[in-house]
Amino acid sequence: MSRAMKTERVPIMFDAELLSRLDAYSFKNCIRSRAETIRRLIESGISEPETQKADATA
Repeated sequence: MSRAMKTERVPIMFDAELLSRLDAYSFKNCIRSRAETIRRLIESGISEPETQKADATA
């Protein structure tokens, strides 16, 4: 039996200033939902250190 990808809900709280910045980023990048905005920012943040590490050793 194959395992299907399971998604999990992760509750998170933001202060008003950070939420405003998140919404501005979302608008600027034409991202329709806060959830998608957060996913994209996390993905880019996670992969960035790997890229910087590779550049440092090259």
